[in-house]
Amino acid sequence: MKYGSGVTEPLYEVHVFCCVNQRPSTHRRGCCASKGALNMANYMCRRAMATANSKRVRINLAGCLNVCEYGPTMVIYPEGVWYRYDNDADIEEILEQHVIHGRRVERLLITPDPARLHR
Repeated sequence: MKYGSGVTEPLYEVHVFCCVNQRPSTHRRGCCASKGALNMANYMCRRAMATANSKRVRINLAGCLNVCEYGPTMVIYPEGVWYRYDNDADIEEILEQHVIHGRRVERLLITPDPARLHR
């Protein structure tokens, strides 16, 4: 990696953003935090450090990703692939299949509607 205008490669090969946003319980679309997102995101951080050591992987806790109704959710870059997940087994599958091997986990994919992002 170079600094300045000569950057030749990204710092991370895989960058994951996990929504842990907390909204009021009355919010019409729900929130990821109320569905255990923080514990699962922290689990993903620990597991990524233990299993993805040959890749440059970063797991970040994110504020609202604005797809509350799917929650908990994450987006993985550089592909921009969106997932929903419910438990640690889902996290393990996403780590193993997508983060480590580059294969999408079809059963957990979501396709957020860009038109809804401004509501």
